[in-house]
Amino acid sequence: MASVQILDGGLGTSLQDQYGVEFDSSTPLWASHLLVSDPATLQSCQHDFGVAGVDVLLTATYQVSIEGFARTKTAEYPGGIPKTAIASYLQRAVTIAEQAKACDGTKIALSLGPYGACMIPGQEYSGKYDTDHDSEDALFRWHLERLQLFLQAEGGLVERVQYVAFETLPRLDEVRAVRRAIRAAGIAVPFWISCVFPREDDALPDGNSIEQVVDAAFGPMDNGGIPWGIGANCTKIHKLPSLVGKFGDCIAKRITAGLSSDAPSLVLYPDGTNGEVYNTTTQKWEKADGQGNAEKDTRSWETQLAQVVNDAQGQGIFSSFLVGGCCKASHRDIKNLRQQFVTK
Repeated sequence: MASVQILDGGLGTSLQDQYGVEFDSSTPLWASHLLVSDPATLQSCQHDFGVAGVDVLLTATYQVSIEGFARTKTAEYPGGIPKTAIASYLQRAVTIAEQAKACDGTKIALSLGPYGACMIPGQEYSGKYDTDHDSEDALFRWHLERLQLFLQAEGGLVERVQYVAFETLPRLDEVRAVRRAIRAAGIAVPFWISCVFPREDDALPDGNSIEQVVDAAFGPMDNGGIPWGIGANCTKIHKLPSLVGKFGDCIAKRITAGLSSDAPSLVLYPDGTNGEVYNTTTQKWEKADGQGNAEKDTRSWETQLAQVVNDAQGQGIFSSFLVGGCCKASHRDIKNLRQQFVTK
């Protein structure tokens, strides 16, 4: 059967729930703020996932952006951290992830959220971007500029990671934009594209279907890279069977039609919540109306997720699997998830 790698869980929520870290309007970088304020706590939290037995550990860079640093006030930079000072924090992010590993075989993935994750309030669940970032070309330029921050920092940061993760993408044009950006940046590291599906149906926040996502991710693009993996994150676990079925059908159709020669990996890291959703206005996790009935699976989170993976393995479509958790998935959840596969 296709191999399964274990990814880590929700960094920001683990910092909140396990370490008492609070995030608000004064911490626009969210979990990445600890690169500035408290790297020791960040390393401890990431090390929790390392000792849980992950195969892949994400860097604390999901909400890194020039704008986010500019809004971050410190004693050294009371007017906000300038672009020229960002490199040292990016170096710290990769170093902390490396030091958080519990074994030499653990791989590092560079975590990069969508533009919407860097807006105030965040818009990765809606895809409703400001007019300056409301097109594929604008999003391409934004993602390319952020990639260049890592490339221009000393220490060979990109060469020290084994994957680049474009996460929680809510828009079809952003899927195409990141493919263009990683090609334009000249980065040869395998990358994955992970979308978010918060709607009642199986469409992106912008209304596009999974078939359109797959076509955007793997369709012909002279100036775009081909992702190593495709999938979903920051999405409720009860939605995965339907989503994975559609991803598999679309990939199989492309291969049968000769449009794709190789099967990608499937990347899944759903929320670890029990139906709560994050309210970007109140900045709190709240139980959403109408979610309860769909969430009443009595099996544990890790059992449900393992079943989705086992069923997908049976389809024989995907080359491998990368599986972990997103918001509210703790290092304990990830340890339990690993046991679902170790014991088989």
